[in-house]
Amino acid sequence: MASRETLTVDEAEAGQRLDRFLALRLPALSRSRLQALIRAGEVTRAGQAVAGLGGKVRVGEIYEVHVPAAVEAEPTPEAIPLKIVYEDAHLIVIDKPKGMPVHPGAGHASGTLVNALLAHCGDSLSGIGGVKRPGIVHRLDKDTTGLLVVAKTDAAHKALAEQFASHGADGRLERGYRALVWGAPQRPRGLIDARLGRSSVNRTKMAVVSGEHGRHAVTHYTLLETFAKGETKPLVSMLRLTLETGRTHQVRVHMTHIGHPLLGDMTYGAGHKASVRKLGPKAEAALAALGRQALHAAELKFEHPVTGKQLKFESELPDDMVNVVAALRAIRDQ
Repeated sequence: MASRETLTVDEAEAGQRLDRFLALRLPALSRSRLQALIRAGEVTRAGQAVAGLGGKVRVGEIYEVHVPAAVEAEPTPEAIPLKIVYEDAHLIVIDKPKGMPVHPGAGHASGTLVNALLAHCGDSLSGIGGVKRPGIVHRLDKDTTGLLVVAKTDAAHKALAEQFASHGADGRLERGYRALVWGAPQRPRGLIDARLGRSSVNRTKMAVVSGEHGRHAVTHYTLLETFAKGETKPLVSMLRLTLETGRTHQVRVHMTHIGHPLLGDMTYGAGHKASVRKLGPKAEAALAALGRQALHAAELKFEHPVTGKQLKFESELPDDMVNVVAALRAIRDQ
């Protein structure tokens, strides 16, 4: 059933971010769910929908939160094979292939991970997260491969969403990626701290933006391997990446920002088309066969939402990235 909550800010609560204030007052709803309600215009102050998540609440302000009634998931179950890494009554960990969107959206109403999950465990799949996103607590781009955890119960969804909201700040969660990028960073380790927001030129893309227009985003990198011809500068390098935040296209935009876009990323790395010809026929063919950004979610660690046990999973590079790496090593070692 739908519900409506009326909340008045007291002195002790003044100065808190709106989403934090709501999460403390409405513990039955996860912060991600509350943030979605804010974005949907379901949180009002003085009869007006609240804009933005980061505003600070003031003493005496009255907020109304409308929680729409739960509805049946619109996506239909589809018997799509899944590579299941782990599953119990509370959650399921998937090794997602390339080309599979996580949830239905524009241009892909079917063939998504959600469609596959509804067929595999639809009776228990969490309804929190929206009509088209049952059980989803984080996502990977359609062409990014690797590990992803999905909640199967409301309680698991809330607990996992809290871990992902903190992005590992409390040590419970860690996500590690493998990426092939053009060139190589000057330092073997570093971090990229650059705010992200919608591009002012192309609203379908994200970009590094300044000031309050962007959202805080931090990516850590470690150089694992470089690939070069003879004694020349590296043509390509492999990095391990970990995230402090989980912004849309964060890795892809951050790596382009520092001059090392992902191989195969035609959205954020199209300016490196000329670099492809330097790879040689075999590596060029392997990259063409890749046909996507060279990014893989290789590590996932989190605390089980019910037992509290620390779970850690690893995923090997998929074959298409393995083929690119093999061709690059052949160039380097010849």
